[in-house]
Amino acid sequence: MFDLFKSAPFSDPQLGELLRSRGHWRGSISLGSDENMPLAISGTRSEPDAPALQAARELAAQFAGWRPSIEQALLEHYGPYAESLARGELSETGAAFPKLADASEVWGAVSLVAVSVAVVEGKVRTELAYTTLWDEEHTVGACFEDGEFVELCGSVVPV
Repeated sequence: MFDLFKSAPFSDPQLGELLRSRGHWRGSISLGSDENMPLAISGTRSEPDAPALQAARELAAQFAGWRPSIEQALLEHYGPYAESLARGELSETGAAFPKLADASEVWGAVSLVAVSVAVVEGKVRTELAYTTLWDEEHTVGACFEDGEFVELCGSVVPV
């Protein structure tokens, strides 16, 4: 009976099959690594939002150009944690606390865990969710609107 309300899968030639679940179209995406990340795209019950779908298709090509903004924002996020550790206000728990001197070094201390693309107030918002070795309590999100870096959100819940 409930299958009557279930959305049919959406097939995209580039992204593959997308299934509607918990208010988003879900699939996976690779951004240059061997690993596929969970992908969530906004849309209606019948199909993903066209602008969000197009942005998701272009994401792998855009990612290389976004890396400098992401790594700089992640390094800025890391700074207060490193300062607190140096002052003895923070203890190392779990994995060894990374020692980062340059923005390009962040990639060894973070993991991309999810990607979401949504149309919000007429703009395409892409969020890349990362876990970090220095902040084990939060998942941080590198947020882009219409392809431009906006901010690093300090605590996000991957959709």
